[in-house]
Amino acid sequence: EPPDTPKDFSCHTQDMKRVTCTWKEGETYLYGRNAPQSTLSKTSSPKMALCKVSCSKQCSCSWDIGHQRIWNVTVTVENPLGKKTATHVFDVNHRMYPTAPFQVWEDCTDTEITLHWNYENNEIELFCQTEVVQPDGKVELHNSSVGVSKRVTVRGLQPYTEYRARVRCGAAKHFWRWSEWSQPLTTRTKEGTPSGKLDIWREITPVLGGRIVTLFWKQTPSFQANGKIISYEVTWEKIEDGSKPEKISFSSVYNSTRIFIDNHSYRISIMAKNNVNFSLPSVLIISRATDNSRSIFRTEELKEGQVNGTDDGIFISWEPRSIYDSYIIDWCNFPRLQPCDFQWKRFAPNTSSAVISSVAFVPGVRYKFFIYGSVANRASLLEKKIGYLRELPPRLDPIVRKVDLTYNSVTLSWDSYLTNESEPGFVRGYHVYVSPVQGNCNLKGSKKHILSDESELCKYTIENPEEKRYTVKHLMQNTEYKIVVKAFTGGGETPIAYFRYIYTPYNSNILYFLFLVVIVPTLVAAICHWKMKWVKECCCPAIPSPNKSKVLSFKEFKVDSEKVLKINDCRPDALAVDSDAEAQKL
Repeated sequence: EPPDTPKDFSCHTQDMKRVTCTWKEGETYLYGRNAPQSTLSKTSSPKMALCKVSCSKQCSCSWDIGHQRIWNVTVTVENPLGKKTATHVFDVNHRMYPTAPFQVWEDCTDTEITLHWNYENNEIELFCQTEVVQPDGKVELHNSSVGVSKRVTVRGLQPYTEYRARVRCGAAKHFWRWSEWSQPLTTRTKEGTPSGKLDIWREITPVLGGRIVTLFWKQTPSFQANGKIISYEVTWEKIEDGSKPEKISFSSVYNSTRIFIDNHSYRISIMAKNNVNFSLPSVLIISRATDNSRSIFRTEELKEGQVNGTDDGIFISWEPRSIYDSYIIDWCNFPRLQPCDFQWKRFAPNTSSAVISSVAFVPGVRYKFFIYGSVANRASLLEKKIGYLRELPPRLDPIVRKVDLTYNSVTLSWDSYLTNESEPGFVRGYHVYVSPVQGNCNLKGSKKHILSDESELCKYTIENPEEKRYTVKHLMQNTEYKIVVKAFTGGGETPIAYFRYIYTPYNSNILYFLFLVVIVPTLVAAICHWKMKWVKECCCPAIPSPNKSKVLSFKEFKVDSEKVLKINDCRPDALAVDSDAEAQKL
């Protein structure tokens, strides 16, 4: 293909002595001796070539300019299939493109960096720009004045902080474009006095004759070491008698220590030290032991409240008091270990809740939180909380000690469930599961519970964790049942592993009823059948005895001791006459 018209045709100088022009060429698909040839010449003298090149895509050509400042040049690209030209007019004074600064070095204080550099052509007046990259990646640009073009001072920096800087320059007159950046320089400001205070806290343990105070300290975001911390200094003194302070220093690798104090009030301060100076002191006031006995040592008087875990941590709330200027919550990241990795966190006076989070928190571990109010560096225990990041099911089932059976109920009694710190959750209550061994369960007052094997159980819920007894009613007599008691927490309960089997007896009331209705009459009938003649003579004789007649039981029918029957009072069915002698007697 014939060549395309050259694109992006531009010229510049770096030293006011030599000019370089650049342009782009298109693809012609011709190579070797047929490849495009480029010629740069004055537009007014096309036959007088300034320079010739053979190139593809990105091309450049340079020549000495002498004293001429205004140029009108033409670039001609030619191959056997044709040629194309492009023209460019420029003033060399307006096309200054300096070389990159070199030999960059610095002078530092704790808050300033002064950068120095050189460049090749000192005859050209330049002004320069410095790029400073902060530790967080933020970029700042600083311009140097025209009269002092080989240095710039950057102020307002952080002590003992690493910065990265580089420099570029442009023509002070008729600015056209920046030079390339210099090689980057990494430097660090010098150390300064630490700013801010350490965050300090304590743990107090009463012992014979006084107290052991475990002191903790840490650097907070508001504290700036402004150098390398080389030590910490702990000072403590009695408040009442103004005795001489005691002090001790620790290497920077430590963040806690223990001191012994008596039962008086003490003022404790901790400072951090770098190679320049100490930080401001952080102060704690430890009250007299008689005061602490009410607010710190006798923690058993405070009832422990339960708190819940969230996706972000453990949510804790407390009742705010207007007298305090801050609140502190402390806890152990590993409550089952010693040392327990003691932690604390401070909160503003207008705060009444917080989410405590830690990468050390794991499900199924109970954490204790102590909430303090602080005023004038003096702290008092306000509340205690216990909770889990996430509750897990109980490890063990309640131990059923007693089973009382009737024909239609069973009463289960179990031991109190252990609720110590090793439990993976708060026991919220119990579930009682029951079902006949043969068939499904359908007891009144229960809910259905389906096992993994699709068998059905009757489920009763006891929501009082202090309950230790429960009666399951409406059972069938003479039936075998399987039964189990499970404790549950906020994390649920473990799967049912085994059952206890019971067998309900017959109903004794029904047996008694059967005895009265069936057995006794049958026995009486058998006796009557056996003594039939005697019974017949006794109950219904062929000739009734007058002395046994109900009719003759009235007084007026008695003569002496004999009962008398008046003939006119009854109508006999038949008349029988005894012997003549008896008849004569009558």
